[in-house]
Amino acid sequence: MPLTYDLKATCGDARAGVIHTDHGDILTPIFMPVGTAGTVKAVHQHELKEEVKAQIILGNTYHLYLRPGCDILRQAGGLHKFNCWDRPLLTDSGGFQVFSLADNRKIKEEGCTFRSHIDGSKHLFTPENVMDIQRIIGADIIMAFDECCPGDADKRYAKRSMELTHRWLDRCIARFSETEPLYGHHQALFPIVQGCQYVDLRRISAEYIASKDPEGCAIGGLAVGEPTEVMYEMIEVVNAILPKDRPRYLMGVGTPQNLLEAIERGVDMFDCVMPTRNGRNGLLFTAEGTINIKNKKWETCFEPLSTFNFQLSTPYTLAYLHHLIRAEEILGLQICSIVNLQFYLWLVGEARKHIIDDDYAAWKASLLPKLGRRL
Repeated sequence: MPLTYDLKATCGDARAGVIHTDHGDILTPIFMPVGTAGTVKAVHQHELKEEVKAQIILGNTYHLYLRPGCDILRQAGGLHKFNCWDRPLLTDSGGFQVFSLADNRKIKEEGCTFRSHIDGSKHLFTPENVMDIQRIIGADIIMAFDECCPGDADKRYAKRSMELTHRWLDRCIARFSETEPLYGHHQALFPIVQGCQYVDLRRISAEYIASKDPEGCAIGGLAVGEPTEVMYEMIEVVNAILPKDRPRYLMGVGTPQNLLEAIERGVDMFDCVMPTRNGRNGLLFTAEGTINIKNKKWETCFEPLSTFNFQLSTPYTLAYLHHLIRAEEILGLQICSIVNLQFYLWLVGEARKHIIDDDYAAWKASLLPKLGRRL
């Protein structure tokens, strides 16, 4: 069955909905833990389901293409079977990773040549083979191949980049239309809005994407160096144009504050490495503010973490987490990653409740000052 989106409630521009996929429903707004190479770092799949309550996770086309490679994934029956995840999956196109390899890639009309960060070998991504790779990976939601424009690019470059992304999108759609899913479930193709920090370019790109009647839309090229307020402005501009009956995915964003502001502006889906990466480095997100668990002040704090993360039932004390992270124990990385993901999923879940209760703005205003504190 095609991917569908049911809008259940609104509060201003904030939306609560349900995305229906062949691997299950996704209640929005939603945060997607990032499983770059087929795994969310330091977190077991059963923990993602039972403790984090993840409804969908993300894989990365660039990394999965390099390792384990398309042959292995095809033989395994796709990423769902390979990593034992039976809920929805999303793959990004690799465009951002190619963007980040600025010294080791070359963009041209055909596609993008790049050298592997693993062994320096040379590869070519085109709109066509990126569709083929994502067919092999088998995610429920796949991304069109785009160029992720630097946040500080001048307008001339940003316009050329956007137009290239649009031409690549047409080729993605053509290739997607002439191929079939490999594993018996539907795959939805999301185009990506670009245009850097220029309002007129963002409008042009959003209109172009909307004209393709996609099953969902992604907003790319944000949180790449532009001021935060510019990011929020671009979201408002784009969401005023994108279809209201399709899910909207803001790529690679971000902090808890970013999520709440973007939800208020009509975004439904998010992903970011921040909760797991910061967790592995001892920074914890809580409803009362952030905790640097490495700080000595926590060495003798025998209060459970739930004192600050009141939505958690974890029995671990701050002193124990301090010890694990200072001793570089793997369990510390695991617990901190899980705790941060639990917080992010709690946050979007609470946002959904307050959208349905029609008091989202007041709830957000009461929570934002706490999120910015360092405990």
